[in-house]
Formats: sequence, structure tokens, C-alpha cells
Amino acid sequence: MATAKTGKRIVIKIGTGVLTRNAGGGIHHAMIARLAQAIADVHAAGHEVVVVSSGAVGAGLPAFGLERRPEETEMLQACAAAGQARLMHLYESQFGHHELKVAQLLVTHEDLQDERRSGNVLATLDTILAHRGIVPIINENDSVSVYELKVGDNDTLSSIVARLAAAEMLVLLTSVPGLVGPEARSEEDIIPFVDEVESVLAYARDEKGALSVGGMASKLRAVEAAVNSGIETLIASGLRPEQLPELVEGGGIATRFRPKTPATALAP
Repeated sequence: MATAKTGKRIVIKIGTGVLTRNAGGGIHHAMIARLAQAIADVHAAGHEVVVVSSGAVGAGLPAFGLERRPEETEMLQACAAAGQARLMHLYESQFGHHELKVAQLLVTHEDLQDERRSGNVLATLDTILAHRGIVPIINENDSVSVYELKVGDNDTLSSIVARLAAAEMLVLLTSVPGLVGPEARSEEDIIPFVDEVESVLAYARDEKGALSVGGMASKLRAVEAAVNSGIETLIASGLRPEQLPELVEGGGIATRFRPKTPATALAP
């Protein structure tokens, strides 16, 4: 039964480095359980949550006896096909412990660039979100699309989804706690607030792993597009999922990028 929205619409992107244990692509079952708990808590607080999940290719490596991300497009697509099934089974199982169901949306670059097709994606997403108790999980359809495997990444995808869905907040959960500045003494010494993305582009450090497509530079490009559309964006550690409800309420450890107001936002 559809219910009225009471909280924020939040897009949460979960990176490959959070979902897998190592370069061999082993799924981190305990971490998915912790993420499901944290997202369920955010959902219970009245917010609408959209999950953009990485990890399909990495999750599919063991099915083919592989230890590293392959280079051949066909094998990447095969790994993604096998990995999507594994990931969704785990998400369904873990969210079920919190009386939540999941709905999978696989999209391609073309789906989100074409006005009619992106409209269909939004209509489906809005319908799912209108029915409390279902968490939509979005990923690029790597099993059929070559573009995403070679060029795209889920940081960019999550930013596009956040803008398409008119989200109030975008949270990028990665393997690092935030953006580290040049004066930092450790990885924990992050920049808490950023007003202009351009001012921190030089601080981007490549934390891209063996199974990842995007790095910090990719995240900052995605962040810039989101904040320019008026969406508050955070980069935070997905290895500390328990702080997710706190992050949504303005606390926690993260780099927060302040959204532009409509008067100062760049044209899309």
C-alpha cells in the first residue's frame, strides 16, 4: 500500500571495496549484513532509500575460477551476470531479516541518457519507493553493456540516479573515510566540509582497487554533478556502516560537500 513520504530521499552508493573481502572478489557476507542493518535503520526513520550497488563483477569471479578482474569484455560480462545473482540473493536474505524486500533495477548508460527511457526508470523507481517495505537496488547492466565495463563506474551512476530521482542526499560509501587533504597526518585526518569541488580536485588520491573501475577523481566528478544540482553529497567509509543513520542526520565521520542553491547551480 502506498504511503506518503515523510523523510529525505537518499541515494546510497556501495563500492566494490566495501562489498568484497579481497582482490579475489570474495563477498564479505558479514559486511552486507551490517550494511542491511544500517540501511534498515535509515528506512525505519522515515527516509526513502535507493541503493546503487557495485561488486557484480567481483562477486562473479569465483564462479569462473578467477582470482582477478579479467580484461576480456566477454568474460567481464559473464562475471557480472553470475555476480548479480549472488549479490541479489545476499541482499534479499539480509534485508529480509528486517522485514524489507528488495527490487533490482539494471540500467545502462543509454537508459539514463535517453529521455523516454530515463522517464521509464524514474516511473519504476517512484512506484517502488511509494510502497514502504521495498528497497530498490540499482546497478549498471554490465552483463549486456560494454560501455559501463570500459568507461562507466557506479559513482557516476549514483550521481545520475540521484539527480534523476530528485534526491536530497547522495552518500558514497567507499573504502576510505573521506577526502584526505595535503596536510593530513593519517587517512583518518579527512576534510570535513567542502564548498567548492574545484578547490579539492588536486587532493584526489587513487584508492581504486583491483576490482574497481572508479577512484577518488571519479568520485569528485560525480560529487560535482550532484552538488551542482542541489544535492548534499557525502564521501564516507562503508567499512563503518553503523554510522549511516548518524551521517543522514548530519553527524558521523565523512567529507560533506555542500549543495549549490538553485541560484548558483550550474546548468545540467
